[in-house]
Amino acid sequence: MSDTVSVLLFIGVIAYALFGGADFGAGFWDLTAGGAARGSRPRHLVDVSIGPVWEANHTWLIYCLVMLWSGFPAAFAAITTTLYLPLGLAALGIVLRGAGFAFRKASMRTPEQRIYGASFALSSVLTPYCFGSVAGAIASGRVPTAGNGDAVGSWINPTSVLGGVLAVSVCAYLAAVYLTTAARQQESPWLEKWFRRRALLAGIATGVVGLAGIFVLQADSPRLFHQLSHRGLPLLIVSALCGLLSLFLLRREKPYALRVLAALAVATVVCGWGVAQYPFLLGTHLTIAEAAAPVPTLWVLTAVAVAAGVLIAPSLAALYILQNRGRLESRT
Repeated sequence: MSDTVSVLLFIGVIAYALFGGADFGAGFWDLTAGGAARGSRPRHLVDVSIGPVWEANHTWLIYCLVMLWSGFPAAFAAITTTLYLPLGLAALGIVLRGAGFAFRKASMRTPEQRIYGASFALSSVLTPYCFGSVAGAIASGRVPTAGNGDAVGSWINPTSVLGGVLAVSVCAYLAAVYLTTAARQQESPWLEKWFRRRALLAGIATGVVGLAGIFVLQADSPRLFHQLSHRGLPLLIVSALCGLLSLFLLRREKPYALRVLAALAVATVVCGWGVAQYPFLLGTHLTIAEAAAPVPTLWVLTAVAVAAGVLIAPSLAALYILQNRGRLESRT
């Protein structure tokens, strides 16, 4: 049952990486779009694309938190008492990001729009970096079982920095691919070219960061490096192939299956981390079975997750499908 609940938890992690990641990445391109005049068209597409779904995407984060603290309370306590700084910054970033996105659209004056826009865009970079650094801290074993670990060194270290930078670059890549497709659906060749160029750059940057990460992990997290290069290698190969194929299609201006390939590239690399981490939840000192709640609690969590899948997943799927088809209009 502990393995079952851990799989259900990790499904939420993958979903948040895909949907929330694209959300954060859109903010990255908002930040780098340029001045008010030059960046107006890309920012408008960002607003139109994420407006109807940006709040729904955080459903996956709430799901992950509930599954973690209910299913693995010991690990939840250890993580939150050690990594409270990056988690607090991430929470602050989510709040500032939402407020900035909402108030920018309601503001009538350009100076106010710039302030709220900067809050939205900067928080869109800060938040995924913090989440990536948390993943690096957990994977590298810097969260002790008893909690209350090093509040600074636990998330400011080579593996955590790698996780943070990789999270930001992956989010930027996902968003650029999604927005390239959205621009094509809106029949805007200029925007399609604008985002295609940035998707190529973000994909290449992500690949470079990933290659550099090999040496970082080998030196800083040898156990994780060994597991990734053995047990998780097939998934990493699939991720690399999907990423390269998506870049090829972008270069050839072929939109077919771009979103699917980008999503697979990200999902498989996240799965590779999970496979490499197994059977440990924290580093190499706390296993999934040791951290798990009593079996009756795990049964209840499993039942709740299945019920959520039956009742909520179709609604979210309908929301994403309608948004991808341009059938929704943002009112935020």
